[in-house]
Formats: sequence, C-alpha cells, structure tokens
Amino acid sequence: MHDELTREDIRKMQEELDYRRLELMPGLIEEVKRTRAFGDLSENFEYKAAKQAQNKNRSRIRYLEGMIKTARIIDDHSDAESVGLFDEVEIYMPEDDESEVIRVVSTVRCDPRKGLISLESPFGKQVLGKRVGDRFTVQVNDSYSYEAEIRSITKAKDDGSVPLMGY
Repeated sequence: MHDELTREDIRKMQEELDYRRLELMPGLIEEVKRTRAFGDLSENFEYKAAKQAQNKNRSRIRYLEGMIKTARIIDDHSDAESVGLFDEVEIYMPEDDESEVIRVVSTVRCDPRKGLISLESPFGKQVLGKRVGDRFTVQVNDSYSYEAEIRSITKAKDDGSVPLMGY
C-alpha cells in the first residue's frame, strides 16, 4: 500500500528523520551507557527509561523511513472554485444546525480535534472537489450517515504550518 503524501510531507519527514538519526540518537546512546553503569539492571529504572526512549526513537525512525520509501507523491489539482488540499472550508451540518471550518490534509498531518481532516477519511473524500453550495452525504458505516453542505472555501497552500502527527 502506498500512502498519498505531499512533497511538504516528505520534506518534513526527512527533516525529522535527520534530527532523530543525527542529533537525538547519539544522546540516547550515551544515556543508555551512562545509566547502565549504575549497576543492577533488573532494578535500574533510569536504564529502563533510557532504553525505552531509545527504542521509541528507533521505532519512529523505521516508521518515517517506511513512509518515505512507499509514498506516492500527490499535488493539489483543484481549481479556484473547488475544495483542494489545505483549503479552509466552512461546512454546515443541518442535523446539528452548526458550522465548522476544516482543512483537508494528508493522513500524516490530520488532527480532527483541530479541524484537520484526512483526505482518506470518509468526510475528506466527500469534501475534496466540492464547490460552494454543494450538499453531500457522508456514509460513516452501514447504519449511519449524515448530510453536510459547503458554505465557503478559502483557497490555501501547504505552507508547512501543519505539523506531522506524532505517536
């Protein structure tokens, strides 16, 4: 499977990868060596914490390498009137009689609590390409769907301000 990522996603991932390899890893290795010298490893909390931090860093490095290696680069091909990646979109939900502003972003930068919706989510798939006034139905699962309407679109570019998701 290939993840759809922007050039900015790849740049941010490579930047984090370089930081983790060149700056963070040497310090973590030294911390493991330092705490190992404390003696009995079975009761050495500092050593266990240092090893956990080192393993977490290695895991993140593997994740970033895999994402970069398998990425499929995408560009925003939307016209001036339709929703594209990183555009700010005001969505009206008739069921709740509420509006909210969202941005459709790549999966590695989504955060629904901040209105950053993945382009691969059911909602993101429905919003991309729509125009002001378009109504659509989001099918969440077999038994639940809801209606929404595009109220406004503010065109935007990927300026790098949306951070990568961590874990």
